[in-house]
Amino acid sequence: MPLIPCQRALFDVPRGVAYFDCAKMSPLLQAAAAAGRGGLMRKAHPWEIKAAHFFDESERVRALFAQLIGATADDVAIVPSVSYGMATAMRNVRVAAGQTIVTLAEDFPSTVYACRALVAREEARLVTVARPEEGDWTQALLDSIDGGTALVCAPHVHWVCGTMIDLEAVARRCRSVGAALVLDTTQSTGALPLDLAAVDPDYLVAASYKWLLGPYSVGFLYVAPRHQQGRPLEEGWITRAGAEDFRRLARYDDALQPNARRFDMGERSNFALLPVAGAAIAQLIDWGAANVAETLGQATAALEAKLAEMGLHGQPGRAPHYLSVRFPGGLPDDIEDRLAAAQVHVSLRGDRMRITPHLYNDEADRDRLVREVREAVAQQV
Repeated sequence: MPLIPCQRALFDVPRGVAYFDCAKMSPLLQAAAAAGRGGLMRKAHPWEIKAAHFFDESERVRALFAQLIGATADDVAIVPSVSYGMATAMRNVRVAAGQTIVTLAEDFPSTVYACRALVAREEARLVTVARPEEGDWTQALLDSIDGGTALVCAPHVHWVCGTMIDLEAVARRCRSVGAALVLDTTQSTGALPLDLAAVDPDYLVAASYKWLLGPYSVGFLYVAPRHQQGRPLEEGWITRAGAEDFRRLARYDDALQPNARRFDMGERSNFALLPVAGAAIAQLIDWGAANVAETLGQATAALEAKLAEMGLHGQPGRAPHYLSVRFPGGLPDDIEDRLAAAQVHVSLRGDRMRITPHLYNDEADRDRLVREVREAVAQQV
């Protein structure tokens, strides 16, 4: 599998900045930023906006995301956030009183809050899988799914430690007990391949602003065909049958789109943000998720080896684009600020330092990170 050479020239990342925080928020591709500026000018010149413009960009971007994950455009809704996507899924998943909903400890709050709300509404029980000492989230998750499980909510990659979960194994277990599977792939889609057909989730949601290299406030919700007759969160006009004909809108057609478009957010025709998301996804498709994963995997492996020499060890079973390390004496209180002062940017999550590079990073960036961490460790001793 070919490695992708450094793509820093495609981003506006100054030479003096070593940015290792894509899991928090990616920088924009310069082409994506330019697309956003062009899209914003549609609103600057509203007399040029035609009825078709409320549909053309959203359909183009919807199709691009579908291509990226191996779905069809009919399977994809445009949403503003993971919380919106999760709320949509929870509105349409069937859970009986006394059944269980399974989540992971320290999972992202958008998933946990949505599950808690469903538990309260349906008088169900929440099962939280504890962090496994050996780091095997997959087995711990499998052990928590039984005949009383109605729903499993899981990521592909845990946002704190970067552990990759075997979603095909989880999906097989869910099918064997009749449980629904809802996925948050915000920390993986675009940087890690997923066989959508093999996993066959009921719902999958991904925010755009991380590994999709897109804007904030845009995301995508995959809805399996078996759920595409469900109820959306909103009573929007653009999700109705015949919405393309503006002269007929006041007829108030109750019929919803016969596919995932019925779950689109209100004002989904975002003239500024959708072009940004589309340009970014098109570039990701061109690179290929498998190639991105291989390239980032080699970068994080090189970093992991150098940090291990200082006693900083990563998480077993981590995803290739994710490195999360513990300091031998615990996290130095000032480590994040210290690195940022040297223009080396990482995140602290739990008791770990999270290092998440992308194709804009090069060897010089990695050397700066290692050098700054080495100095921090030396002062800690």
